[in-house]
Amino acid sequence: MEKNKSISIIIPCRNEQDYIAICLQALSLQEYNKGSLEFLVIDGMSDDSTREIIKELQVKDPRIKLIDNPFKTTPQAMNIGLNAAAYDLIIRIDAHAKALPGFIEKNTEAVFESEDIMCAGGRIKNVYQNKTAEIIGFAMSSPFGVGNATFRIGGEKKFVDTLAFGIYKKDVFNKIGFFNESLIRNQDDELNFRLTKAGYKILYNPEIESEYFVRGSVKKLTKQYYQYGYWKVYVNKLHKTVTSIRQMVPILFLLGLIFGAIFSVLMPFFWMLYVAGILFYILLALVFAFKVSPNLLVAMKVSCIFPILHLSYGYGYLKGLLRFVILGQEPSIKSKELSRG
Repeated sequence: MEKNKSISIIIPCRNEQDYIAICLQALSLQEYNKGSLEFLVIDGMSDDSTREIIKELQVKDPRIKLIDNPFKTTPQAMNIGLNAAAYDLIIRIDAHAKALPGFIEKNTEAVFESEDIMCAGGRIKNVYQNKTAEIIGFAMSSPFGVGNATFRIGGEKKFVDTLAFGIYKKDVFNKIGFFNESLIRNQDDELNFRLTKAGYKILYNPEIESEYFVRGSVKKLTKQYYQYGYWKVYVNKLHKTVTSIRQMVPILFLLGLIFGAIFSVLMPFFWMLYVAGILFYILLALVFAFKVSPNLLVAMKVSCIFPILHLSYGYGYLKGLLRFVILGQEPSIKSKELSRG
């Protein structure tokens, strides 16, 4: 047994009674003989039956540990977990996710491929709660919907700028710092930005797979992507730079719609160009929707999710620019409410 390959798996959690058992049972069944494992559930004081379920599972698997998170947010949960972790490797996985066979083993192999790799991970496969979730999942698996987020759309093994549910060498947190507790969203992206800025690498391996239970509500999806855009501006301000180019596309799309409409009123001849631009967007949405959909009806529905993703993110980004950059204010209290409720 190699001591430095023992792993602490941190699971931020709050009110996940429908999914926490799936998450923990999948981890408990993982085959791993390179070191010890511990599963740290950092619970944000759940007020459903989540805590009771965890305690029942602890009887069957003593590697499961329940730790309170009175702050209730994800970055604080991660930092509580990091301080409590007993081992030299850290995996962060969502309570709303399920690790597939080989997840831990392949993560460990990937992060030790070279000394400058400090994070590794793989692809998230969507699992649908209902028909609406299925439509949303198709949209989120398309590059037109989420850009070049490799961990969502897939791709070959390569170095990337960020990913979800990664494994980290614990020592990297002593070098670049812990999770930024002021970020309700984008805390993984912000941490990974600091990691790559410090000269370390993040390796994506498509053989590493996990499942994620996609939101079955357009309302919650809208709030989620609004928060992504809003908090991305806050991250940019912290680092005094645009941390990724793809984040600019939704805000440019939104501004194009706004100013295009204004110019069309002020300069009537401009409306033809404006309408042509909108029709081109609709055409692209349909083309990319067909690529990820099993039939015409589903493709039509998926094409309607794309503008929800883009406009929600773009509007959040615009609000973030106004609040953080122009007015120089801190995040509002309401903005700290999570989309899962």
